[in-house]
Amino acid sequence: MSARDITIAPGAASPAWKALLYLLMIGIAVASAFPLAWMVLSSLKTPAEAMQTPPVWIPATPSLDAYSKVAELINVGRSFANSALIAGVTTFGILVTSLMAGYAFSKYRFRGRDALFAITIATMFLPPIVTLIPLYRLVGSLGLNASLVGVILPNLANAFGIFLMRQFIAGVPDELLEAARLDGASEMRILFQIVAPAVAPALAALALFAFVYHWNSYLWPLTVLQGNSDNYPIVISLSRLLSYNRSAVNTNLVMAGATLAVLPPLILFVFLQRFFVRTITASGMTGQ
Repeated sequence: MSARDITIAPGAASPAWKALLYLLMIGIAVASAFPLAWMVLSSLKTPAEAMQTPPVWIPATPSLDAYSKVAELINVGRSFANSALIAGVTTFGILVTSLMAGYAFSKYRFRGRDALFAITIATMFLPPIVTLIPLYRLVGSLGLNASLVGVILPNLANAFGIFLMRQFIAGVPDELLEAARLDGASEMRILFQIVAPAVAPALAALALFAFVYHWNSYLWPLTVLQGNSDNYPIVISLSRLLSYNRSAVNTNLVMAGATLAVLPPLILFVFLQRFFVRTITASGMTGQ
């Protein structure tokens, strides 16, 4: 019997490997969800339960009193509106500028294109703390200190977004774009009616990354707003709970505030996650 006559039954070890894979996935999911579950459960505890040792996992009498107390300590509605404005406008700006710049870098040929793209990518390696003071002086020179516009304006373009869009747009067939030009379509129409739908999953991923990052941004808004508490986003407003929490007595308040802050990004993730698995090439563009 030769080696080529020896065959291995397909899927012989599949059940065991599948079981092991499922156990591994369950373990990773539980470990990842545990901090979130602990935060939510702790927000429903009484101060005594939050201090108890060994810790109480499930509150005996779940209560929303911590959420009411948080609403008394900070202006939750105004802070949420500020965060939504900052994160929403910034995300929209990043999507538009990244799509346009990615399209130009991917589909246009011009002198210095590669060098300019390399410089753009190089900015990704700069720590945010390095650009903090120059951006702050720039915003101050424009008279935008202590305003939401000053927080939003420097973040309307993003090197990572440009890089991501360039890589995805490169997969859009040039023949399709040329056909649209022959039909008289303008470049903006081609960009937003042909290219944008083709890279919709990438846009959805970029929107999620940008929204979560700027929703949770702390240092830059704190630097620009300079004590103008009326314009504080929810993340900065929650810092008042940390100063209020001088001991474990008020741990449930901190957890309640954190639960409120994490809800919008979590809801956005649930809404956009279906785009992550969608193919970026629409029907009729695969050449099959």
